[in-house]
Amino acid sequence: MPREIDFFGVLLPGVLPLFLVSLLLQVALDSVLSHIGAYRQSWHPALVRLCLFVCIFGALLVTLYQ
Repeated sequence: MPREIDFFGVLLPGVLPLFLVSLLLQVALDSVLSHIGAYRQSWHPALVRLCLFVCIFGALLVTLYQ
C-alpha cells in the first residue's frame, strides 16, 4: 500500500481509506447495537463507541500491514 495517496495534487495518508471503511463499519455496528439496546448496559456509551472504532481500525491496520 502506498504511503501517500495523490488526490488532485494533495498528498493524503495511505491509511485514509482504512479509516473511512472503519468509520462506515463502526456506524453500522453502532446502529445495530443501539437498536438492540446494548448501550443501556454500559457505563459510558460514548467511550464504548470510541473503543469499538479503535478496535475496528486497529484490526484493519493489522490485517493490511502484516
